[in-house]
Amino acid sequence: MLTLTRKPEETIVIGDGKDRIEVIVKEIRRNQVRLGIVAPENVRIFRKELIERDEISDAVDPTEQARQDVASPLPFRRE
Repeated sequence: MLTLTRKPEETIVIGDGKDRIEVIVKEIRRNQVRLGIVAPENVRIFRKELIERDEISDAVDPTEQARQDVASPLPFRRE
């Protein structure tokens, strides 16, 4: 595992070319970090705990659950 230290508004770049993913530290509050992720449209992004929850329950496909989570009333912004 690579561990990096970043400050707000600093970026980590993964990959290169058209498949490049950028992870931006948007804000740090107490024990919470807000991240912005810039990725190609074909890259699916999931919160790990949702996938693990679904693997344990085996009740819902992680892709479908992610769609439901994105469609939920929780704030979601694509910048």
